[in-house]
Amino acid sequence: DAERCILCTRCIRFTKDIVGDDALGIVNRGSYNTISTYPGESFNNNYTLNTVDICPVGALTSNDFRFQMRVWFLKETKSICTDCGSGCNVLIGSRENKMYRYEPRQNDAVNGHWMCDSGRLNYKWIGREDRLNMIKSPKGAIPWPMVLKEISEHLGSVERGSVAIVASARQTNEELYLLNHLAKHLDATTDSVPRRGKADHLMIVEDRNTNTTGAQLTGITTKRVGSKLSSIAKSISDGRVKTLIVFGEDVTKYGIDSKLLEKVTLIVCDILPNETTKLADFLLPGCAHAEKRGTFTNVKGRVQKFMKALEPPGDALPEWEVLHELVHNVTGLDGFKSIEGLFNQMAGEVKSFKEAELTWAGLGDLGADVKL
Repeated sequence: DAERCILCTRCIRFTKDIVGDDALGIVNRGSYNTISTYPGESFNNNYTLNTVDICPVGALTSNDFRFQMRVWFLKETKSICTDCGSGCNVLIGSRENKMYRYEPRQNDAVNGHWMCDSGRLNYKWIGREDRLNMIKSPKGAIPWPMVLKEISEHLGSVERGSVAIVASARQTNEELYLLNHLAKHLDATTDSVPRRGKADHLMIVEDRNTNTTGAQLTGITTKRVGSKLSSIAKSISDGRVKTLIVFGEDVTKYGIDSKLLEKVTLIVCDILPNETTKLADFLLPGCAHAEKRGTFTNVKGRVQKFMKALEPPGDALPEWEVLHELVHNVTGLDGFKSIEGLFNQMAGEVKSFKEAELTWAGLGDLGADVKL
């Protein structure tokens, strides 16, 4: 809306000084001044929507959010962007259990005032129509207590070393901690799936998983993320692994194909349908980060918590609650009834967290650093 523009040049200065993209400028003269792209240039870098945030008069608006909802009706919830391993701080804008937008939340130790466009627009999958929202078991659709009892009885009866766990590095620290606790009890092989992409000079890092550092610190994976996936596939093929637990990944894309999955008892917890969920013997609907509380650890070792903005669909439960029941039933681990209690228990056992003397309350809104 050019008629609103007061020529403050905030958008020009942000684009040039922060992003390093000299695409915008003032064209024409006198009363015909207007802000536009230079001839032959286009304004299409990955940080354009930050100009919407800093425009003081609403001359610049987002096509994604424009006319969707009046901002004063939105509930704002403090959260973390899950598009890469930077862990940018964000505000989720929601109303009536629907997410409408992400906005950057200031944290000078992580993202300053900004966030990339790809991260800002990476939220619509949370409200997809095909979200997994029903429990599946060999007995059909049954309630949570029954399915958790069945899985616990199965895991309690298996031979040590006959279980493998593939846990997404997009799970929370708490969930990965519980999975590792379960793995130790079962003598299970564990790993995560690596995701790499192109980094930029501002905020986007190569690691496209939200919590690879957390997966490494809790013991689910090593510095060589994904290095054990091929050995898990071979162990299934050889008959040594008879039960596979998968959290948040489609392992058919990473060397464990459908023929191998048919040879094991497959326990899957996920959010969206894929080839792995289709083959699951036990399918547990999980939650997006916006539907639960927890913590992530970014690539620089900053542990940050995020809050719940939405209610999950159908039977979906936060994965930490599911794992708490399973781990308690199989190993006897207990001592917490909330995410705060779980985090504090984890912080007393995971070496880097313990050395940093982390507590849930001590994280505050901006997080705390641990030594990597």
